[in-house]
This record gives sequence, C-alpha cells and structure tokens, in this order.
Amino acid sequence: MEGNELDSPVLSPASHISRVVPVSFLPVHTGSLAGSRTSPPETAKRRHLREDGVASAAEMAIRQLRFIDNFVSEGMDWKEVEQRFDGLALNRPGQAPFVRVSDFSYCIGMQQTPEFANGLLGALRGKRDRNTGITKSELCNYWRRITDSCFNTRMRIFFNLCDKDRDGRITKMDIKQVILLSASTNKLSMSEEEAQEYAALIMEELDDEDLGYIEHHQLETLFKVCISYDFHSNSRIPMMTYTPDRDDTCHDQKSTIEIFFRTYWRRAWIVTLWLIICFALFAWKFTQYSHRKAFEVMGYCLCTAKGAAETLKFNMALILLPVCRNTMTWLRMNNSINSVVPFNDNINFHKLIAGGIVIGVILHGGTHLACDFPRISGCDSSVFQNTIAARFGNQQPSYIQILATTEVVTGISMVILMIVAFSLATKWPRRRSKALPRSVREVTGFNAFWYSHHLFILVYALLIIHSMFLFLTDKVIEKTTWIYIAIPVLLYAGERMYRAIRSGFCHVGILQATIYPGKVLFLKFSKPEWFNYKSGMYIYIQCPQISPLEWHPFSLTSGPEDDQLSVHIRTLGDWSYQIYSLFQEAIVSGDVEYPKIYIDGPYGAASQDHVKYDIVVLIGLGIGATPYISILKDVLHRFKTQHHDDDSLQHKDNGGECCATKGPSKAYLYWVTREQGSFVWFKDVLTETSKIKQKQDVVEMHNFLSSVYQDGDARSAIISAIQALHHSKKGIDIVSKTPVRTHFGRPNWFRIFSNLAHRHKRERIGVFYCGPSLLARELERLCTKFSTQTTTGFVFHKENY
Repeated sequence: MEGNELDSPVLSPASHISRVVPVSFLPVHTGSLAGSRTSPPETAKRRHLREDGVASAAEMAIRQLRFIDNFVSEGMDWKEVEQRFDGLALNRPGQAPFVRVSDFSYCIGMQQTPEFANGLLGALRGKRDRNTGITKSELCNYWRRITDSCFNTRMRIFFNLCDKDRDGRITKMDIKQVILLSASTNKLSMSEEEAQEYAALIMEELDDEDLGYIEHHQLETLFKVCISYDFHSNSRIPMMTYTPDRDDTCHDQKSTIEIFFRTYWRRAWIVTLWLIICFALFAWKFTQYSHRKAFEVMGYCLCTAKGAAETLKFNMALILLPVCRNTMTWLRMNNSINSVVPFNDNINFHKLIAGGIVIGVILHGGTHLACDFPRISGCDSSVFQNTIAARFGNQQPSYIQILATTEVVTGISMVILMIVAFSLATKWPRRRSKALPRSVREVTGFNAFWYSHHLFILVYALLIIHSMFLFLTDKVIEKTTWIYIAIPVLLYAGERMYRAIRSGFCHVGILQATIYPGKVLFLKFSKPEWFNYKSGMYIYIQCPQISPLEWHPFSLTSGPEDDQLSVHIRTLGDWSYQIYSLFQEAIVSGDVEYPKIYIDGPYGAASQDHVKYDIVVLIGLGIGATPYISILKDVLHRFKTQHHDDDSLQHKDNGGECCATKGPSKAYLYWVTREQGSFVWFKDVLTETSKIKQKQDVVEMHNFLSSVYQDGDARSAIISAIQALHHSKKGIDIVSKTPVRTHFGRPNWFRIFSNLAHRHKRERIGVFYCGPSLLARELERLCTKFSTQTTTGFVFHKENY
C-alpha cells in the first residue's frame, strides 16, 4: 500500500459490512494457551512487524475470520438451519431425531463444499466418533460455535481443522493435507509436490526450534506475517472508501445533470436527429396524402401507411451505414468527427434503426392489410369510380385480387424474410440460449444469424420491385426508394467487394499455434507489410477449411510495434469449436502445415479511445481481457522507449519533424476469470508488466479468480496465507504462477472506484469494459456516481462487436 493511502478516509459502515476481510489478517497471540507451551520470545522479524505499526491493523482485520459469513449475509440463520434439519431428520425408536453426517454440509449451507464441511465437522466434534448421526441439539451447538463472534473460538476451530489427531500440534503432513483440501475446495490445481513445498515453507517460517510441529499461537503468527506483507506491498487493493467533500443538494443535482449530459450527449444528438428526420418524413407524407382523392376512400389509414413507408425508405438506407466497417474505421481516425459521433455505438445504432424498421413495417403493412385494402374492395362503387378507379383499370378489385398484385406479393415476401432475419438476430437465438426449446436451438446459433442476415440481399431487390409498382401513382418523381438506398447500397456493396479482394490476398502464415486451458487457441501469424493498426483494434478471421463464407471478429492481442500478429480464440460457438479442433489435431499429430487462415481488417473498436486519456481502467471478464492486452503492450513499449531515451515520447515523421506520441501514462487492468488455467493465456504480459512495475508504476494489474472463496472465508484461509508467504519470499504467485498477485472472489467495484477517485483527484479516467451487459450497467452507474460525487471524472466505454 502506498504511503498516501494509509492516510485516506476509513471505511464507511456500509462498505465495511459488505466486505469480508481476508482470513490472513491474524494477530499474534502473546499469552499462553491451554494445551500448548508458552509462546517463545518474538524474533527480530516479528518485532519489526510491531515496530512498523502493522500489528494493530492485523489485530482488527483478523477478527473478521468467518466460516460461513457469505451465507449469513444472505439471510441464513438458525431457523433456516433448523428447517433443513427437520426436512432431513431420521426418526428411530428410543433415539432423538438426527441427520446423517453426510447431510451436515447441506444443513449449514456448505453443500457445494462437502469435503471441507466434513473436515469442519471433525474439528467441531474433536475425538468423538465422527460417523454417528447429528442431533438437533448438537447441530445447534456447532452452529453457535462457527458463528460465534469471539475470535478465540473461531481460531480454535480453525486450528482443530488442521490438527487431525487432536494432540494440540500441527505437523507438516497436517498442513499439507489442509492445503490439498483447501485447493480442492476452491477448484485450484495443485500437485502433491507443490503442497509439500508449501507446507515446508510454512514450517520453515514458523518452526524456529525445528521441533517438527507448530502450535496454536504459531498458526496465528503465520497469518500475522502474511497480512504484514499485504500491508507493505502494493499488490492488494487498499480497503478504503473515499468520502467526498460535502456539497449542498443543489450542487449534487447540478452535477448529476452535467455528468449525464457529458456522458450521453453524443448519443443523444444522433438519436434526436434520427427521430426528427423520421417524424418529419412521416408528417410530410401524411399531410401530402391527406389532400389526395384516395383519402376519400381510405382516410387516415392511407396517410399512416404512406408516412410509415417514407420512414422505411430512410431507415432501409440508413441501416447499412453503421455496418460499413471500413468507412467507420476511417471516420473514427478523424479526431474532429470522432469527438461528436459515437462510433463505439455503431452496432447499437444499427439495432435501433432495425427497431424503427419493425415499427415502420407494422404501421405500413398493418394499415394496408387491415384498413386500406378492405376499404378499397368494400367502398361505394360511385366513390371508387370518382377517385381511384383509373389506378385499377376502372374495375373495383376484391380483397383477394389486391393480395395477388405485385406490390402486395413483394411486400409480404419482404416481411417474411425480415421476420426470419430479425428473429435469428435477437439475443437468445443468436447465442442458442438454453431457455429455447431443444428443437429451436438446433436451427439457431451464430451461423443461422449470419446466413439469415444475407436474406437482406433479396429484401433490397424486392424493395426496388415493390417501389416500382404503386397503386396510387405512376409518376417517376414519386418513386423515390432508389434515391434513398442507392448510395448506401453502393457503399456497402463496394465495402464487401473491397474486403473480399483484400482478404483474398491476405493469407497469413501461421508461426505458432498453442492450446491453452479453457479450450483457448492462441495463434501467432505473419504480419503483412501493409498492415498497420492501433492497439485495441480487431480483425476478422476466416478458415476456408471450415467455411469460405464465415468471418468472425477477434481482438488483436499483439502490440502495434510487434513484428507478428496474434489472437486468442476461445471455443464459445460452432465455428470457434471447429477451428480449435482443427489446430488441436494438427498440434497433436505434429503436422507442420496448419490450416489456412485469412484475415480482414483491422477495424476500429471502443478500446481505441484509450489514447484520449492519461489514465485508463481496463476491465475484462474471462476472454474479454483480450482487447486490453494489446493496449498494455503498447503502454509497455512506450515506457521502454522512454527509458532508453528521455526524448522518445516524440517520434520523427517522414519529414523529420517531431510530434508528441499520445497514450495513457497510467493503466489499470482488472481481469476477472473463473478458471485458474486462464492465467497462462497472457503469462508473458503479466511477467513483463511486473518487471516494468519495479522500475516505474505505469501499469497496475489486478487478477481476480472468482472460483476461489472470497478473502475472509475459512475455505480459502490457508491458500491466502501461503500465497502471501510464497510471494514475499520468491516473488511468484502460487495461483497464477506469475509475479502478479491474484485476488480471490469477485471484485468489490464500489471500493475499486473509491480508491481510484482518491488516487486521481481532479483527473479524467477512461473506463473500458469487455464482457456481459449486466456488469456493464453496474460499471456505468458507478462511473456516473463517482463523477458526480467526487472531483474525479470517469468516462465509460463498452466493447460492441
């Protein structure tokens, strides 16, 4: 922890309750304990800890040791435990109701970790027969002990958990068994040899007299030393909540409006302009047809249909522009345009326009089918002859005859094709959600979405035909559909042709292919001479052996200055599974010829905007960290260049002039993953970052492993202690196998943003996120909250593909 962090405001009561402090925060017990020898004099190392003033902090923190805090916080109390007992209790003549030992884990809410619960039961029962049933009175006694607020009670239970033979001594073998139990409980991969090494490390640290065992007070010392290391290192997130200066209510309201405006003004003016144009076109046609003779037959139904038709023309043209990726990437590079147009929301705007098309189709097609056509076929013949008879060959058609016309057939055909494409593009079918019936899932997925979207080629062809045959006019000047869609269609078609030609010449040679845990494929391939990109960009990849038509986007994990390109592909769908299998077969068989790969790009993404900020916060969930690896490499490269030459922040262009290199001076990466094996994906970056951090604190990485129980839970206590001890001695984290420490459980985002606001007062921070939308909403809310209530400005960006 940095010096200025120690003087920060303390935790607010709410935030203090919401966090479970690591079990590794334990004090040294200096008094004598029953059943153990008197504590030996403190070593110089431990006296040093007290002199540093850490003991008091550790004394407070260790008392947060809990066995089932997570469950209690969710409202589980003795009444619920009692209900679970009653539901499982067995009744035998002459015996009190009891539950089996195997049901203990369920009764106390540890059904997901039965092995640990069994060990806990052994610690509670002592030397009693562990196979006999548990009565309600016994269960009540156990529950009270593991939820006791007294620290000594909880610490004694934890010691007994380690002391298998109940002799008041913990041997190296006992420690090894507890380590393996904790690793298994937390889904960590750990070999017997590693557990043996960590147990020996603990004994080396604590068994000063080489007795071959440790006692109760020494176990406390273990955690004391570990928390001391945490306090003196900068690898842990400081546990503080920033308290902003008090402002009056009016100022808070003004700040909220101001922040809201600054956050959304670019989206707002684009959407507002789009709505104004749509309403203006609708009103224009509505008014125009309200003065025509056909109005006497169909009334306002005609006006509504024609107004909707005009907005459909506009939206059918506009919907192509956000997916013209080369154009978007080119425009994004213009700072003036990029400052007013939210290119990061191009896909969201594409979806918004699609929603406008759906509304237009309902209004246009619905009013025609339900109102206009019935009125044409059923109106008075004299009215028909005096108004629109000439448009129907002076013969009043029936409803069926109207449906058989070219206009209606092409219109209905377009609607059917749109329904198919729109339905398969929605979230559940596209991701083949398990909520869908099995028969539906078999015909959905990304491939179904991709191919069905190409039905719009037919839709645009039918749209042209539909617009050439109109019931109520034969004036060419009123057949304006082609005017709306000509330029966007030509632009989009030109882009597709350009991409097809460019990618056809962009066959890249595979330099390295590696299979990582979690079914992740790492590919490193040659970099074409003309290929220039910025960190944060992505490319499309095609494998002809799978399909010559499918292109899938992947973030580049190589830096702009690297001589090769690299991507990490995780198997999340049909195509990714197929390419993973192809390369896996090639690697296993030792085939030197890998499957052919074509690339298309690069294309701009939200991450490109990181150059606008001096400080960036990069948040990735699982494989969502890939866009930010390129950024970290870029930042590290810039630091290395600066380290060699103080003037290297300037680079010479072809004319020999110098210009400032843009980019963040400080980057934070928060990477959350569920699998321990994920850390090997970017092991080289983690290691390099740690080396740079020793020289200058330009990059700060925080890894979170959500499969491990959060700091403070007894199930991860020994792992937390070993992690700190091993890192203090050897500089390597036992979980990630890199110098970067791993946090356990999910991040406390409120605390993280509080810390950032405290560290960077009166600064503007760019927050970039890649992952599920649920967390995106929480992060965006926190950005707004802290921008409003502190002097630090947070600007949120989310990756959209």
